[in-house]
Amino acid sequence: MGTTRNTILEAWMAEHGYSSNSLADAVNRAIEQLTGRPGGLDGSSIRSWKAGRVSWPKSATRRALEDLTGLPAIALGFVPRGRTPFTPAPPQQEDPDMKRRTLIGGIAAAAAAAAAAPATSSPRRIGMSDVERLQSRFSEIIASDHRHGGQLGIEQQAAALADEALNLQNAGSASQRVRSNLYASAAAFRSSAMWAAIDGRRYDDAKAHMREAQSLAEMSGDQAIKFRIWSHAGTMYRHMGRPADALAANDVARNLHLTRRDPLFASLGMARQGAIHGTAQDRTGTRRAFEQAQDALLRADPADYRPVWMLAFYDQAELDSLALSAHLALGDYPTAEYHAHRCLSALRPHMVRSRAITSTRLAHAQLAQGDAEAATATAMKVPADAATQHARVSRMLQEFGAALRATAPGSTTIRIWTEHTATWRMAA
Repeated sequence: MGTTRNTILEAWMAEHGYSSNSLADAVNRAIEQLTGRPGGLDGSSIRSWKAGRVSWPKSATRRALEDLTGLPAIALGFVPRGRTPFTPAPPQQEDPDMKRRTLIGGIAAAAAAAAAAPATSSPRRIGMSDVERLQSRFSEIIASDHRHGGQLGIEQQAAALADEALNLQNAGSASQRVRSNLYASAAAFRSSAMWAAIDGRRYDDAKAHMREAQSLAEMSGDQAIKFRIWSHAGTMYRHMGRPADALAANDVARNLHLTRRDPLFASLGMARQGAIHGTAQDRTGTRRAFEQAQDALLRADPADYRPVWMLAFYDQAELDSLALSAHLALGDYPTAEYHAHRCLSALRPHMVRSRAITSTRLAHAQLAQGDAEAATATAMKVPADAATQHARVSRMLQEFGAALRATAPGSTTIRIWTEHTATWRMAA
């Protein structure tokens, strides 16, 4: 006996914008929320549902799918064992809408009572196009952050976009998938506001954004954004000189199931762990963390889907940037310089802020090795706007100037540096 294709499920997926892979991911998350353990579905599992090869999924999977869709499994075209499959009636040729209505007959029946309610006007339907519009504006904020970084304006723009995403939740009806995406988007925007505050050394503001972002991430169920927020928290505590809190926060990110599925997230988690170990003066922990981060990065498939914020910044250059920070904190200046050169050679053109930070750290590593002239030449390559407007870069350059004066008092190098910094102040 042949299988009967589940055209009702196919129609529901098309209506709500799901591919086989994205539906598998969504059901896996729902299974994890139900059972505490992630599901094992993939795109081929969903294709088996659509083809009718699996007509009645396992109980936990059915429950997760019903929670996700808000519909019973039978209304999605699934057939309990021993029952006859539902076959939709053929459409009439003169009515082009009939075919679609027939295919989603189970869905229409489930919504009939609501559809019959009297109304003077239809409520607005919030869809994935609204989410995509917000995401395109988010991309602009990320690009601005990579150019400038740490600016209050970037923080405010990201926070305002998060509020806009939340306002959409109350602007009309939406599927559960759309609502989850809106919460995830709002959490991502808040975490960008958090990062801008961290980068600008506004730590009280960063902690306020963090709390809001964590709440939104929980409502979204999105592991990628949970990872981002907790990973940012680890970085924040590292910059604040609290390595124990930094390790605890970063461990939350690293222990998410996402890091076991995607080596790129595992690599970022370990690289940031290595930077924290450097701050804590743990040489062995630093070395092991970066070895594991490098191994995971080499295993990551660049073709896999990742969120825009991840693709925009994490690569070999960022791994070397974190290694540079760690070895600088450890006082291992030759190794720090090695990673600085690797980072600068691999940085993408849009990473203007990262180039300024790396150049400043390289100058510190060179000066600590006694090469004042090379260090000064490196520091002078930092753009004036980063030197005067980026809180982290400005502070590190001030520290560089103090170290230079202590290392080579009264030298020509000091005079050159003093004259150059005067041009920065004039440009500001």
